[in-house]
Amino acid sequence: MEKKSPKYRLGIVGCGTISRVHANAIRSNERAVLVSAHSRSDDKRNAFCNEFGITGYSDYSEFLASDLDAVVLCTPNGTHLDYGIQAADAGKHLIIEKPLEVTVERGKQLVEHCKSKSVALSVIYQNRFIDDVRKMKQVIEDGTIGQMVMVRASVKWFRDQDYYKSAPWRGSFKLDGGGALINQSIHTVDLMLWLAGPVATVQAYKGTLTHDDIEGEDNLVASLQFKNGALGVLEASTSITPPQNRMIEIHGTKGTAVLDGDNFTIMSNENSSDSNVPGDTEKKSGSTGSSSPLAGFSNNHHAEQYRQIFDHLDAGSQPPVSGEESLNSLAFVQAAYKSAEQKAPVQPDQLIPFTSSTGK
Repeated sequence: MEKKSPKYRLGIVGCGTISRVHANAIRSNERAVLVSAHSRSDDKRNAFCNEFGITGYSDYSEFLASDLDAVVLCTPNGTHLDYGIQAADAGKHLIIEKPLEVTVERGKQLVEHCKSKSVALSVIYQNRFIDDVRKMKQVIEDGTIGQMVMVRASVKWFRDQDYYKSAPWRGSFKLDGGGALINQSIHTVDLMLWLAGPVATVQAYKGTLTHDDIEGEDNLVASLQFKNGALGVLEASTSITPPQNRMIEIHGTKGTAVLDGDNFTIMSNENSSDSNVPGDTEKKSGSTGSSSPLAGFSNNHHAEQYRQIFDHLDAGSQPPVSGEESLNSLAFVQAAYKSAEQKAPVQPDQLIPFTSSTGK
């Protein structure tokens, strides 16, 4: 699909909390303009459209028939397939707030449908675009920490009962896909796989320990064996008080790379500080672990991913974190859930039919 104007014209579907992050990220980019929004809720749609000075549509077909280049899905996870198929049929590129869908099967259907309609499919994993995350990836790829030995990824956050009550889809199997792992922790799963490589086997345990009336888990732990031979652990929780920063530790034969919140440090026997890491040493917050899901949240990294999406749309190339690549994190989540239910190890590759691009 050819771009109709010097700016990409975008419309947002869903007017909940995360939609405002997307709206502000789009408005910060001189190559895009936010023109419309669709929501079935009159109150949410009217408030959102008044706030951003855009046109609101109660009918999704009318929304898709308007002058749009791309549709941004900010709806519950389990609705992405249905909304996405209709958008692709209308010839609109798709940008989806994570995760792609609630199962690999549904995600793959959307990937293949977008390919058949020749529209681009991007999934928002904005943490890949944090400067310190990029530095950490470079250090790992350069071999600075040597051969990978052990990996730990931890998301010890807190969400109160009101968080789940305020939106009944949260923590449900049909629309959220589960609980703390697929919702709060999938960003960290994506980073772990991007930094440390694919996982060969997952052995997981999960439970709903501190919240009432949700189907999904609020705690999950997993032991991992990576394809490169490293061993690992993952912790995912919305029950921890006080909440802690996201943490990823990658230990190698020559040193350790650590991401604490949004801050990267590298440690070795000779150097246990971050003084040899290029760039500034200013500490960034990066914690969204409190009961408010957007506490301390910035739209800067969303904006950077949008910038790169537009670059790839201009070039007609695969966007960063394509739909196909995002199936990897979804397969890991599904494997962890299957493992916990069956009380047996599961191989994520058994759930995904092809290998993704590198996503660099």
